[in-house]
Amino acid sequence: MASEQNIKKAERYATLIPMKELRSKEDQLYPFSVYGRLRKETPVRYDEGRDCWDVFRYDDVHFVLKNPKLFSSQRGGENFQGSILTMDPPRHSKMRNLVNKAFTPKAIRNLEKRIEDVTTYLIDQIKENERMDIVHDLAGPLPVIIIAELLGVPAKDRELFKTYSDILVAGAEDDSEKAFERMAQKRKEGSEFLRDYFIKIIEERKAHPEEDLISLLLSAEIDGEKLTEDEILAFSILLLVAGNETTTNLITNAVRYLVEDKKIQEQARADLSLIQNLVEETLRFYPPIQAIGRVVKEDVEIGGQFIRKGSQVVNWVASANRDEDKFEEADRFSLERKSNPHMSFGFGIHFCLGAPLARQEGAIVLSTLLKKFSDLSKLEETVLEPIQSPFVFGVKNLLVQMKK
Repeated sequence: MASEQNIKKAERYATLIPMKELRSKEDQLYPFSVYGRLRKETPVRYDEGRDCWDVFRYDDVHFVLKNPKLFSSQRGGENFQGSILTMDPPRHSKMRNLVNKAFTPKAIRNLEKRIEDVTTYLIDQIKENERMDIVHDLAGPLPVIIIAELLGVPAKDRELFKTYSDILVAGAEDDSEKAFERMAQKRKEGSEFLRDYFIKIIEERKAHPEEDLISLLLSAEIDGEKLTEDEILAFSILLLVAGNETTTNLITNAVRYLVEDKKIQEQARADLSLIQNLVEETLRFYPPIQAIGRVVKEDVEIGGQFIRKGSQVVNWVASANRDEDKFEEADRFSLERKSNPHMSFGFGIHFCLGAPLARQEGAIVLSTLLKKFSDLSKLEETVLEPIQSPFVFGVKNLLVQMKK
């Protein structure tokens, strides 16, 4: 029991409270010099205030993520408890093989036309002055529409889904007890809303199956057993939140970089065969998710530091992706990068299931924008506000001027 309490305490601070080095707005918008300093000075360090270990170097992050026997994904957070995200083998392997059916290359290719149509429709909604808030007008709605359709969610409820998925990844405003309680209450309300909502859809699909993911999960079996309702609920919520947030921030971060670096924008527009490279380099350079948490299953040493069983380890992939020992000219955004083994979708058995879908959505949006407009520029009145989350890297809005 004591061990469980320690894990929950560690998780609370590690996953909900930002590092003290990243509490200013400027550092949240541009955290990479901070990571560079921490990689050199304290590559593996214990943070007493957050009661966790932080890991910053590529090789050390890679070691943690590729060893599920040493580092468990089972954590105490209520939002995704029982989902594939917090499962360990062998149940994880069986569940993953099952849900993989919805994300095969063929299944993703079949979505291409729909993604193109939705992208074109959203871009066509901008006003005559050709200004767009990339987050609210394009990068936010697109993945919600696609994920909602996969799950069988009615179109009228998409806005609700975006609102509640944002709540479930938000962190505390600061490290005060009141801020934590406010955030915890919002998350609880969001989780309860989504559970109640999906319970209704599950009941509907039991009576009248359709060609959607929830119907697939209801009909599936693992070792001759049907999935439990809790497993289906947890996976549905995870897919909604993870698929939504990751893709929204991938698209937004890519456009953000394109308006910050006009040479890269011009290079990509001149050669659209580089779009996939643009997606991958954005994932490395401006990753949607900055860190991935694990719990130590037995005493272990990382980077010369002894870490006890039950400790929370936060693996900073955003730092690993800029590690000079792994990437040549790590702090330069390059569309010609030959090797790009970033870990923005994780690594090993928990590599993001929705990565192919996120990549395809990102590529379609970016190629559409670059073909349709001769220039994308950030409006001068735009003030970037970082998303209030210890792990998510993104901005709340991004006003962009488009020229045809």
